[in-house]
Amino acid sequence: MERFSEYRIMWVLVFFDLPTETRKEKKAYSDFRKRLIEDGFTMFQFSIYLRHCASRENADVHIKRVKKNLPPLGQVGILCITDKQFGQMELFQGKKEKPVSTPYQQLELF
Repeated sequence: MERFSEYRIMWVLVFFDLPTETRKEKKAYSDFRKRLIEDGFTMFQFSIYLRHCASRENADVHIKRVKKNLPPLGQVGILCITDKQFGQMELFQGKKEKPVSTPYQQLELF
């Protein structure tokens, strides 16, 4: 089924480095992180959040939301990759390889 192709399904990764020196900066960091979670993003590593999207068009909706909520200071990166590319990721804990687990539940239809 073309509609659910691993080349059509996308992952949006948001990575950020935000200042947290002042109370105002800490609030901006907290608000940004909270909005990511409210929009369905899951923490992958500290300051790296990701979200599974059914298509590029759906990913664009979430990317637009991230851009709308950018904090005034710091650095934010947004990367969109296919499910196929995500599946080729290699993860390690120390020198030991870890399986890549997807932080979402795939809906199975019949």
